[in-house]
Amino acid sequence: MKKTAIELFAGVGGFRVGLNDIKNIDSNGLAIENGPWSFVWANQWEPATKSQEAFDCYNTHFKDNSNSNVDIARVNKKEIPNHALLCGGFPCQDYSVARSLSQEQGIEGKKGVLWWQIRDILRAKHTPFVLLENVDRLLKSPSKQRGRDFGIMLKCLNDLGYAVEWRVINAADYGHPQRRRRTYIFAYSKKTNYYKKTKSLSPCSVIFEDGVFAKAFPIVKHEKNIKEIKLDKYDDLVDFSDNFAASFETSGYMIGGKVFTHKAEPITEKPITLGDIVIKDGVEEKYYLSKEQIQKFAYLRGSKKIQRVDKNGYEYTYSEGAMSENDSLKLPGRTMLTSEGTVNRSTHIIVDPKTRKLRLLTPVECERLNQFPDNWTNTGMTDKRRYFMMGNALVCGVIKKIGKLLEVIVDDED
Repeated sequence: MKKTAIELFAGVGGFRVGLNDIKNIDSNGLAIENGPWSFVWANQWEPATKSQEAFDCYNTHFKDNSNSNVDIARVNKKEIPNHALLCGGFPCQDYSVARSLSQEQGIEGKKGVLWWQIRDILRAKHTPFVLLENVDRLLKSPSKQRGRDFGIMLKCLNDLGYAVEWRVINAADYGHPQRRRRTYIFAYSKKTNYYKKTKSLSPCSVIFEDGVFAKAFPIVKHEKNIKEIKLDKYDDLVDFSDNFAASFETSGYMIGGKVFTHKAEPITEKPITLGDIVIKDGVEEKYYLSKEQIQKFAYLRGSKKIQRVDKNGYEYTYSEGAMSENDSLKLPGRTMLTSEGTVNRSTHIIVDPKTRKLRLLTPVECERLNQFPDNWTNTGMTDKRRYFMMGNALVCGVIKKIGKLLEVIVDDED
């Protein structure tokens, strides 16, 4: 089987950077791809803005006529090129479903939710392998019906003939420079050799030893703590959506409608620290904090108790614990948000190694936190947008580790 892939909701290309171990760009801005994956199609479209800076960045580094910049809902799924691997990160939204207005047998997902686009592509293309990334809270959403959204995804994949492995991974636990927790999902069709081999293994073996995540990101073995969740006791997807609730843990495996889940305890590696990735010989003056900014950050990062009134007139105390004045260069970075670089409690503040003055991280340092090549987002967008892109991105080194195993799996399909 050829190592062909498509990237959905591609952003600035994190999956492709990771899978093809991209470390540099050439003098023309093209990515220097070191891996075996041939990306036959990619889609990136931002509905909220007229400018399409993420797509422009992607297209700068990967000049290809197959890069798509239209609403994925408007794409004819059957016209997407055949591929061995579908990958992408997509927003955590409300995945509830309902019957069609005519009350016939059709079932509809909430409009605008991107999961259904993935489902429709898999239905049309029968993709052998799927690799997805989402926020860690996916496993517990929505708050009023814990586990329903992830359960719907698992049921859809099961109905389409896939088995699934998943893991919540903190990138810093496995040697990467950011404490970023994300849910990673690997699904594979029952028509693949990998499915047939995995089917003969015990759930314990898949979760702790022989699964993709077990090999790439080892965890402590606690087989007695595996619990089972059944998906097959509901009449259909609407009944499932209305009534399902479950506690999914941070690792798990589903095959044949049976779900096995376990709270993973990582076997950690020494991480890359902020001190390892920051620029050592000084940065532009604009990244250093003014006296006014220092005062604002001191307040935002300090402890506080504030009396507030909710919409019903109820008075309550809002409290926040104190953060350190600046981020330690001896630790990996905290989770980077899209507000990075603004005067915000979540923004990283460091002591510059050369000047010893407080400053922001630069866009290049934020790219390094996600293990992109330097100046990856320096494609004409502002610093604010470069920060935003990295706040939305993933840690490419995590994908690289998974990708090494996927190469072997796809080779075995021949």
